[in-house]
Amino acid sequence: MDETPRLYRELAEWWPLLSAPEEYAEEAEDYRRLLVEGSGGEAREVLELGSGGGNNASHLKAYFRLTLVDRSPQMLAVSRRLNPECEHVEGDMRSVRLGRTFDAVFVHDAIAYMTTEDDLRAVFATAFEHTRPGGVALFVPDAVTETFEPAADHGGHDGPDRALRYLEWTWDPDPDDTTVRMDLTVRVPRTGRVGARRARRARLRAVPSGDVARA
Repeated sequence: MDETPRLYRELAEWWPLLSAPEEYAEEAEDYRRLLVEGSGGEAREVLELGSGGGNNASHLKAYFRLTLVDRSPQMLAVSRRLNPECEHVEGDMRSVRLGRTFDAVFVHDAIAYMTTEDDLRAVFATAFEHTRPGGVALFVPDAVTETFEPAADHGGHDGPDRALRYLEWTWDPDPDDTTVRMDLTVRVPRTGRVGARRARRARLRAVPSGDVARA
């Protein structure tokens, strides 16, 4: 059974309306700076694990030569349309081995899908295997246990022929363990568009060992 959430399989085509690339510009600049500083200015080739729809890559590709890895072929298809100049590889960040090293390895919020310590160790091992000596690995969870707070957010976007809006709740059903839950409700209006006014959007969030929503 495929454990990939439906959001990243049959609903992948809707991803740009749920999470628009242009909204990643500011944070992508922060990641660019960290990769450059961490590598002493030597980062040229970057491997992104769990690259999803390629939103960060759409900004980082102006500075680095990117190889994008994701386990979902549907999300890779979305990213290829957005980032045709980048190399795309289907693979699981826990086990993929490309047989070469990079100046930097970048893992964005996809790290939140690692729900066990063994999974986290596997991702770190993958990053280590693909980072050249003296290179840098950057991991960016949306939240960590020490600072996690329950949250509710909403957002979505209009496309040329369809629209999407979502409500999201991130909460901790058991404060004594190391997981949280994110519930996501998506509305697709039958009329296609819901007006020009866009609701405020916040990125989907979960702690590193989060229990992700089942869309």
